Amino acid sequence: MWYAVISEDHEGSLDKRLAARPEHVARLKAMVEQGRMLIAGPHPAIDSPDPGPAGFTGSLVVADFDSLEEAKTWANTDPYITAGVCKTVMIKPFNLVLP
Repeated sequence: MWYAVISEDHEGSLDKRLAARPEHVARLKAMVEQGRMLIAGPHPAIDSPDPGPAGFTGSLVVADFDSLEEAKTWANTDPYITAGVCKTVMIKPFNLVLP
């Protein structure tokens, strides 16, 4: 089943985000290779695809997991979590309707 992983960043965590990004992206790419990734990306803090020093307010990942518990375990071990980028993470089941 698909699960949405919705995170919110700590204010001022851009440097931590940038430092943890290579490891974070490697995990996401592994999910893509396994055919388990629907979408993933950050939420810019301003209305721009490249927010520069304004940074990001969080991220959204929609990926396939066998259970809610598996999704939670995966999300809670993400480098953005362990590096202190995210202050909250919400994991919810997700039903793909469109396209």
